[in-house]
Amino acid sequence: MTSVVRAGHLAPYFKASSPVVSNGLKIAAAVPTPTDKLVVKPLPKTSTVQTLHGALPIQGLKVKAGAKVPVQVRFAHTDIAVPDFSAYRRKENQDPRVKAEEHVDGRHSFTYLIAGAGSVASAYAAKSVVTQFVSSMAAAADVLALAKIEVNLAEIPEGKSVTFKWRGKPLFIRHRTPEEIATEKAVPLESLRDPQTDEQRAQDPKFLVVIGVCTHLGCVPVANAGDFGGYYCPCHGSHYDASGRIRKGPAPLNLEVPPHTYTDNLLIVG
Repeated sequence: MTSVVRAGHLAPYFKASSPVVSNGLKIAAAVPTPTDKLVVKPLPKTSTVQTLHGALPIQGLKVKAGAKVPVQVRFAHTDIAVPDFSAYRRKENQDPRVKAEEHVDGRHSFTYLIAGAGSVASAYAAKSVVTQFVSSMAAAADVLALAKIEVNLAEIPEGKSVTFKWRGKPLFIRHRTPEEIATEKAVPLESLRDPQTDEQRAQDPKFLVVIGVCTHLGCVPVANAGDFGGYYCPCHGSHYDASGRIRKGPAPLNLEVPPHTYTDNLLIVG
């Protein structure tokens, strides 16, 4: 008890526990019981359904129907109200006495009709989209206007070369003399870097039609100049003859001949 006096703040706890420890209680000991003296009560024979049914407060409810015949009230999921979808069903399918198989062909025909109409509409829409997309990449009206040009050959004097603009490129039209024609036809093909006869390049021997763009780096040659009397590119020293064929210099190919046709005294390029 000396420790209790010294620790004054713990004294109430020690005082409260002292009567509990010294109240005279004894520790209980387990005593074995013989098996012949054990009494086991049997389980009730009623089922769970019967037990729950007896616990329900509706056991005594009765409803009279017909000629005084007692009918038991039944509460089940079958008593839930089902929505009526008759307004959304077809008239031929609302009669329960008619089998659904009798209207299969009609439903199939309607399905095929809708699918066919949708396919046609989709194909037409796709065709319109593709047409507009391709048309957007076509040349503009101002470019198409220059796709072809007409040149009156009577206005080009003999021995002269005239420059026109065709599709954004210079177009050389040369009215050759009989001496130039004879000279170009006599050139052997073995001496040419890009072998082509004069007949292959000039549909009409009197006129030479070529695009005035050097095949080396795209410069514009000078007409009636060079070592061969045809065209000369001063940028890198390419010399062409009166048939537009490369004869000297770094250019690898002859001058390009555009598609052209002759109509009487009119030249149509393009």
